[in-house]
Amino acid sequence: MAIASKGSRRIVVDGQAYRWTLRPRPTYAQGLGAPLSFAVQQAGAGEGQVLHVVAAAARPDRWLGEPVATIAPAQVAAAIRLGLAAGWAPASPGSAFELRLPAQ
Repeated sequence: MAIASKGSRRIVVDGQAYRWTLRPRPTYAQGLGAPLSFAVQQAGAGEGQVLHVVAAAARPDRWLGEPVATIAPAQVAAAIRLGLAAGWAPASPGSAFELRLPAQ
């Protein structure tokens, strides 16, 4: 499943373009403190494999008092590099590749 260009952001990492997106509103579980997550896909890959990144902390707009995380482009770039090192193949079709970020 491709990431829509509307609502996603473009980022270039090591000369390769990617698109990444974060849900605009939390799911019920994320509102209760489930970890923040975002998706990354190679730009123009169409049906390429999606990288599903799960942070170690909750969203800033969660409803309960959990530690929070914010996502900046530098963190997205670092997650892309970690995903590639862990075996994510962005140009190949397949199910989503999940990457869990360590606590900082």
